[in-house]
Amino acid sequence: MEQRKLGSTGPTVSALGLGCMGMSEVYGPADRGESIATIHAALDAGITLLDTGDFYAMGHNEMLVREALKDVPREKVQISVKFGALRGPAGEFAGIDSRPAATKNFLAYSLQRLGTDYIDVYRPARLDPNIPIEETIGGIAELVKAGYIKHIGLSEVGSDTIRRAHAVHPIADLQIEYSLIERGIERDILTTCRELGIGITAYGVLARGLISGHWSKDSGKTGKDYRLMSPRFQGANLDANLALAEQLRAIAGEIGATPAQVAIAWVAAQGKQIVPLVGARTRNRLLEALGATKVALTPGHLAVLAKAFPPDVASGTRYTAEQMAHLDSEKLATT
Repeated sequence: MEQRKLGSTGPTVSALGLGCMGMSEVYGPADRGESIATIHAALDAGITLLDTGDFYAMGHNEMLVREALKDVPREKVQISVKFGALRGPAGEFAGIDSRPAATKNFLAYSLQRLGTDYIDVYRPARLDPNIPIEETIGGIAELVKAGYIKHIGLSEVGSDTIRRAHAVHPIADLQIEYSLIERGIERDILTTCRELGIGITAYGVLARGLISGHWSKDSGKTGKDYRLMSPRFQGANLDANLALAEQLRAIAGEIGATPAQVAIAWVAAQGKQIVPLVGARTRNRLLEALGATKVALTPGHLAVLAKAFPPDVASGTRYTAEQMAHLDSEKLATT
């Protein structure tokens, strides 16, 4: 598989990464055995970057990743971990804590659950409104010096925050949502990251399955699926967004690929510093996603896609109003 470097200071990773969150929660029931088999299949196919978070099902996801990697040489894989999101006993989110003392505590638990001595990329899940980003990054930088972390990343923050963080310690990459129907990063964040030599790990490249070609109005009805509460999956928004998915299906048919493969290939085509994360939970979905690496989008294809999917084409916000309020990335740069 093609390799891409995460920014000027980050690690060299596979051109596709595997997001593991859905193997533990959010998108309905998942099969543990199939999840582990999917991670193994990803590694066999050349994927080296695995993304998780310490709050994904309250540590379950990290322990799942540990089980999948127990016989894998540590140097063969890069593990990206988000931290700082607080959870309650009922699973509810209870805020963000990225104080240096809390960061050290979160890291200690992650190392134990993952069964590793270090984490390749460590990042606060969201901007802590109570702590200057300089203080958060300074605390992580001390853990880098101690050898527990290889690289520092960010998640869902805007250009001003990125610049302030990068001034304290080199930032390897920004993890942020980016897809054919979610292009907010293009307003100014992508330019900032390119200027500073910061890579992008793009999640939500299939808009949580909305443009995958596999979602319908009857999907997600069994189990606890977050998407049933997501604005883009509701009522008239869903109708409009599924119409966009059908446009993608038609374009993909002309290209000779599936909608999911074209969507993933489009994100990858936006720059060599961008690594799409695919949230495949089964080997079948992974196999389809891997096919995106063989889709060569021509300038003509990209022009057709740009016309069909202009910025702000999606109906509805990507999160609920409460969650959107925590996205520093939605704030325009002031400089």
